[in-house]
Amino acid sequence: MFNLSSDELKNKKVKMGSKVEIEPHEVLLDKLAQKKEAELGISEQKFEVPLPKIALKGFFIFGLILFFLLFAKTVQLQVMENENLLAQSEENKFAMYQIRAERGVIYDRNLNQLVFNQPSFDLIVDIRDLPESETEKLRALKEVSQIVNLNLEELEKKIEESETSLVSVSDNLSHQTLIILETKIGDLAGFKILNNTVREYKDGEDFAHLIGYTGKIRGTEELREAPEFYSIFDYVGRDGLEKSYETTLRKNPGKLQIEKDALGKEISSEVIQLPEPGKNLVLWLDLGLQKKIKEELERELENVGSKKGVAVALDPKTGGVLALISLPSFDNNLFQGSSDPQIIKDLLQDPLQSLFNQVISGTFPTGSTIKPLIASAALEEKIISPEKKIYDPGYIEVPHQYNPEITYKYLDWTVHGWVDMRKAIAESCNVYFYTVGGGYGEQEGLGPTRIKNYLSLFGWGQKTGIDLPGEAKGLLPDPSWKKDVKGENWWDGDTYHLSIGQGDLSVSPLQVAAAFAAIANGGKLLKPQVVQKIVDSDKNVIKEIKPEIIRENFIDSKNLQIVREGMRGAVFYGSSAILGDLTVKAAAKTGTAETSKEEIYHNWITVFAPYDDPQIVLTIMIEDVEGMQPAAARVAKPVLEWYFGEQSLE
Repeated sequence: MFNLSSDELKNKKVKMGSKVEIEPHEVLLDKLAQKKEAELGISEQKFEVPLPKIALKGFFIFGLILFFLLFAKTVQLQVMENENLLAQSEENKFAMYQIRAERGVIYDRNLNQLVFNQPSFDLIVDIRDLPESETEKLRALKEVSQIVNLNLEELEKKIEESETSLVSVSDNLSHQTLIILETKIGDLAGFKILNNTVREYKDGEDFAHLIGYTGKIRGTEELREAPEFYSIFDYVGRDGLEKSYETTLRKNPGKLQIEKDALGKEISSEVIQLPEPGKNLVLWLDLGLQKKIKEELERELENVGSKKGVAVALDPKTGGVLALISLPSFDNNLFQGSSDPQIIKDLLQDPLQSLFNQVISGTFPTGSTIKPLIASAALEEKIISPEKKIYDPGYIEVPHQYNPEITYKYLDWTVHGWVDMRKAIAESCNVYFYTVGGGYGEQEGLGPTRIKNYLSLFGWGQKTGIDLPGEAKGLLPDPSWKKDVKGENWWDGDTYHLSIGQGDLSVSPLQVAAAFAAIANGGKLLKPQVVQKIVDSDKNVIKEIKPEIIRENFIDSKNLQIVREGMRGAVFYGSSAILGDLTVKAAAKTGTAETSKEEIYHNWITVFAPYDDPQIVLTIMIEDVEGMQPAAARVAKPVLEWYFGEQSLE
């Protein structure tokens, strides 16, 4: 062992061969070193090695970079993303829920309630409250899917594709499913049972096409249109009055704000906005009349072996719709969320188109129903005196324009002999209207342009503006239309056919009824309206919907009186004689429109009564009736007997 003195040690330096970190035990003297120090008489010291300067510089640079990174992140969070993060924070802290309000209901003219709101329960899930653990989340989804009989993959897809935090799982839960869920809902994090309402339609099939139905709101696209009124769980109008008066019937829901802590537990709740119910509709509709017409129309359809028929009744003084029936009909209650999907699918694919409102959306040739309108036009144009008689041998013969050896014969349904205008209307004489419509012999005719103009004045070939969705315009053919659409010239035969309501002419039953209402009331074409007034929950009137005149004085009242006399004659001795023994005076016009099937016709009648002070215009049309029989008139007679019999008792 070397014995070194203190002076010798002072001149010695220790060099480290490797650049490693100095451990604490290498810096501080341990007990053994202290003992040795005492033996050698060396003063108390620490053996230290200074850090390299480059290490200090690196540490400084690293600290500076870290500082700037933290500063930049702070600016990003506090300045650039402040609003977004604040909103997310508030969303996590507060949850806003709608307080349910009642949708407005619908009454007939006598305040018989036709539509009700019934309580319903939906299962929903709040994605924000689902378990964070994937295992727990999957367990909850599996259990829910089994309870509500929903495919697990479908449920997961609903949640994944949802654009909102609240997702509808199952609507209008059955009583049994609801009981099971209520016992388990406390253990199913994120899932809630929501109180809702669905529509109940009294005697749904009787009023389906008129009232329509509601359906679940379709995702965020519809929701964005009025988010203050709707949630993803709401029902909106899909057809009929439910659709056209959606903004009137819809409720204004209240708002409930729930505050949660960091663990998602509810701390407090506050009502931010009170709910307001929707407004109610009072219709012109007469419930009893609607049911009676449907009953008689169904009976006659069965009698003649037809599948389709329509009827519409108007008040000729106001344009109010007293009744509207399209058969076959459907049960609008089926669309309220709990029906078998297959039933809905079958209904949508029904070959008879039960969902289709033929009164306003269907268009048909009118047959002889057109003749009072042609007569009005002829009188207004002064091309014929109402007293002038035309001989009807049962046909007219028209030679070919370029080859006189070719002759076209246009038939009547019978031989009428000498007829004036009143008799021609009463007996539905084709030859007379061929003559005044297209001209024959020395008698001038209206021609296609004037016929179209006057039919347009009566509202044909255009929408009436009724407060129901899906109305059709129909078609009034003329030479330019035929050239453009068919690539063919217009011939005299086209005018003759148009004059008796055949050919390419196509109008809706509602347009027919509205035109005859103008004849009945002395020349006012009124806009048909289903809703009479809007009332609040106490039936106080909020708004009264006044009758709206589309057009008036387009036919001289004296000319219309002649037409009405011809229609009255139809009931006395003509084509509507079946109505002759009614207790109330009536005027009518029938129509038998040809179809593509031989000896199969669309059978029409339009009648107004009482004759001296019309209160109702009733138009009935039955499709595909074999032969010429008064099928529609057989419906009109018991309906009018009932209607005026009921009124006389009031």
